[in-house]
Amino acid sequence: MSIAVEQQREVLRQAGVALAGRVVTLWEVFPTADVAPLASSVPDPPIQATALDLDATLRQWGAPVIVGSRWVGCSLDDGSRWCVAPVRSRPPGPPPGGVERRSRERLILELAGLCLGALDATGPSRRLPPAEAAREHARQPSVIAHEVGNHLAVALGNLELGILALRSEPSVDGAFRARLLDDLGNAAHGIEQATQYLRSIQDRSVEAVGRESRFDLIPVVRACVTLERPLAHKHGVELQWETAIDSVFVSGDPNALYQVVMNLIRNAVDASQQLKEQVRVTLAQRGEMLTVTVQDRGVGIPPQHLAQVFVAGFTTKPPGKGSGTGLAVVREITEHMFGGTVQVVSEPGAGSTFTLLLPIPKQRTGEG
Repeated sequence: MSIAVEQQREVLRQAGVALAGRVVTLWEVFPTADVAPLASSVPDPPIQATALDLDATLRQWGAPVIVGSRWVGCSLDDGSRWCVAPVRSRPPGPPPGGVERRSRERLILELAGLCLGALDATGPSRRLPPAEAAREHARQPSVIAHEVGNHLAVALGNLELGILALRSEPSVDGAFRARLLDDLGNAAHGIEQATQYLRSIQDRSVEAVGRESRFDLIPVVRACVTLERPLAHKHGVELQWETAIDSVFVSGDPNALYQVVMNLIRNAVDASQQLKEQVRVTLAQRGEMLTVTVQDRGVGIPPQHLAQVFVAGFTTKPPGKGSGTGLAVVREITEHMFGGTVQVVSEPGAGSTFTLLLPIPKQRTGEG
């Protein structure tokens, strides 16, 4: 038995002692969307102590079932009630309002999960759960540069639209207009210089994940489309938004979802600006999945590049125009935070369609 396995079992054994002799088990979520026990607090645990029911636990609670994530837990009675906690290297945020509502059993398992996460982080492989690894990468300067650069691009687009409107407004005094245009031009030049500097440090793979919460997906996607319209219009591209869904709640970080949709829209606009074709953003439900689709009729992607578009660092854009981080971020957030997938269909000269497939958690009363 390896030292790492012995350390895992010792953590589980001590958790079992603190839980009055209950059998504590460590599970991992596999690509089959099922869980398998990795270790337990006792040498030969009974089957009912290791047969975690995902439908009665994580899915019922609305927690995303993410491949590669690990959970530690135990049965509280005869197997009908479970208490589980995620394995992670960092503790969760403070409880809302500072009022602790977690049970004694949950706190013990939270501590066990933190101990197991610490063992992973200091072991030979320095393995972190996917969401934790993404959060660590989000501290890299390249990610900060990418995110700040995106917002600067929106600011520059709106500023240039204002400059165009000011130039064509006959009611403004000529001398005042000239001074104001000069000031706005200097501001635009400053933003462009800042953007170029940020692009210069976008030199490595990035992943970004934030704090999870339960939120309505519709207003997030709609707001993203609304705020991206001025930049798209600047490039001569019309941005259209369509959905027949009023409301649907998912678990994750709304800012991360906004980032995903924003990256897809900007790639579609870049691909469409030469032909001035429309970009359509649609949201629909397909069984137990949500589909967010960004479709353009632009230049398309060559077949030999389709398998690489989600690889960090890969880009077909000229130097200074793209870092190869946007679609890598899209894939990492979609898979690691929301437990979904992203697909692409493209034909050179006919355009591309990127589709997010997101699982719909169980909706609470009053939710869509």
